[in-house]
Amino acid sequence: METMFEQVRSNKRKSYLLMAFFILVIGLMGAVFGLLWENIYAGLILSMLISIPYAAFSYYTGDWMILAMTGSRAVTKREYPYLYHTIEGLAIAAGVPAPKAYVIDDSALNAFATGRDPEHASITVTTGLLKAMNRQELEGVIAHEMSHVRNYDIRFMMLTTVMVGLVTLLSDFILRGVWYGGRGRRSEGGRGSGGQLQIILLVFGIFFALIAPIIGQLIRLAISRQREYLADANAAVLTRYPPGLASALKKIAKDPDPLVDNANKATAHLFISTPFREYRGFVESFFSTHPPVEDRIKRLEEM
Repeated sequence: METMFEQVRSNKRKSYLLMAFFILVIGLMGAVFGLLWENIYAGLILSMLISIPYAAFSYYTGDWMILAMTGSRAVTKREYPYLYHTIEGLAIAAGVPAPKAYVIDDSALNAFATGRDPEHASITVTTGLLKAMNRQELEGVIAHEMSHVRNYDIRFMMLTTVMVGLVTLLSDFILRGVWYGGRGRRSEGGRGSGGQLQIILLVFGIFFALIAPIIGQLIRLAISRQREYLADANAAVLTRYPPGLASALKKIAKDPDPLVDNANKATAHLFISTPFREYRGFVESFFSTHPPVEDRIKRLEEM
């Protein structure tokens, strides 16, 4: 297994590569959009004008957007003193600044961390989780999220969330351009080699616009599952008590109402457990944002 320092270096490197990859994909999508309108350079310039500022904006405000989307609210030490003390104590053990504390007013048992680095991080838990967990279980959950903070998983997962969202948005623009642009050209009655080229471009545009978001989603899902195993292991090291997190995961798995009201597909991979109702099956498992809870519990109990 990777050491903590190897994980940090890897996540920082992958974060920059991820941004470069998505900017490249967005550039290709812009080129396709430009070809559809017979001006590839205009499409490239437009896509870069959108993607580069969006990437920079996402880097500095992505955590704020995620907190807003999930309905998280900042809390005070007076309101939730034990949550604050747990976060502060585990931050000292992890050697990072104490993340800000947020809660989601929801009966589901769940939690997540976000931010661009440990100096600008936050940990959010649901009020349902705070009510259901005992001291050792809550420490296990917070330690799991603290591991995401310390290992820079939060940056990588935040950027993945916003970049996949941008690719999905641009793919919708391309599909609209294919529809309206193609319909306009068909009405002109273009034939011959020019008409054949337009048909090829239309097919390519549709294919690329459909496949790009799927590729982005698969990357996000694969990244998320691996990060959860690593965070579980690091949480056990931080607390020196693997049964605490194992017991918390058992309670989370038995939650009769696991649906977090404000969660969506864009933010699901951030949570410690899927915020939706799970359905068993090969397809559901393949596209799941989290590894099976049973496997995570088994690994913790074997430590």
